[in-house]
Amino acid sequence: MAATDFAQSDFSYGKAGLGKGAGSAGHGDTGQSVSISIYANRGHLRASLREDAAAAGLTVSAAGPLRDVVDAPMRALGDVVLLDCPQVDGQTMAALSELDQRAVSGGCRLIVSTTVDALDAVFACMDQSAPILLVDPNRAERVLALGRVLSEFPQGRLRELSENDRLMLLRLTEQVSQIAGRIDRLAPGGTSAPASAASAFSFEPAGSQARSAHSGREPARLALPDAQTVRQIIRMRQLRGRFLDEELFADPAWDMLLDLTAARLERKRVSVTSLCIASGVPPTTALRWIGQMVEAGLFVRVCDDSDRRRAFIELTEPAVDAMARYFSEVSLTAPVPV
Repeated sequence: MAATDFAQSDFSYGKAGLGKGAGSAGHGDTGQSVSISIYANRGHLRASLREDAAAAGLTVSAAGPLRDVVDAPMRALGDVVLLDCPQVDGQTMAALSELDQRAVSGGCRLIVSTTVDALDAVFACMDQSAPILLVDPNRAERVLALGRVLSEFPQGRLRELSENDRLMLLRLTEQVSQIAGRIDRLAPGGTSAPASAASAFSFEPAGSQARSAHSGREPARLALPDAQTVRQIIRMRQLRGRFLDEELFADPAWDMLLDLTAARLERKRVSVTSLCIASGVPPTTALRWIGQMVEAGLFVRVCDDSDRRRAFIELTEPAVDAMARYFSEVSLTAPVPV
């Protein structure tokens, strides 16, 4: 695989995992430091990742080019695997799929960086281990992702921090908390969701209240509007960016819901890359939102049985019901809502 330089991104945090289950639950307090393995084709990147791992007090159990991960014994993988995969081919995809399975069975956590061009293939290969996916990340984003993973380990397995380290982590925590707060305010329900919630979203399947009000009877399912109407709403939302700063209207969850609704009506399948584009935010941000929407039961990942290099995102049936109820409520005889 040829090395590919990453473009510097203009955002500063990672995404939620998009797989079916994380492999970190089995990490116990063994009294040993957290070990990490690093696999990247670019030597300078491996060196910087080593520096960051050492600064965090981690033990580097292995480091080498991407091809080495295939033959690495389980113990060499360690507790955390940092993997750089800017390009994919058949051999790389097989390695990613195998690593995905090994991470689940061995209980290690994966942090995988890739590019927009390779995102669909990487996403399709890694559906079991809940990896943290980074798209064209800079060094700060890699450090933040590593910090997220380390927070899952018992405190006894991490070295005692110096005063400078504590101050740096405090500032970093404050910055991440501010970002999380902004995300929560964008989410349905605003800041009313409890801080302990696993997802940034509070979602009740459509029709649950109606069922309880009618003694358990299933309500009649409402129909979605036609695809042309939904596409018109999307175009009107995009038009605002021609006249005003697009960041004033950032609402990736809603933009993705609209795009998937239109795709369902048009009987089209939506790739993760396409959905990231539809969200109107950088891929890293979009992937975080997609992960939250999957956790909330609004989106579902669907593999392509005919081509393992692809996986799609679709609305769940409760989400379809919710969108149909929304469109019914706003009355499409009035001006089109945006």
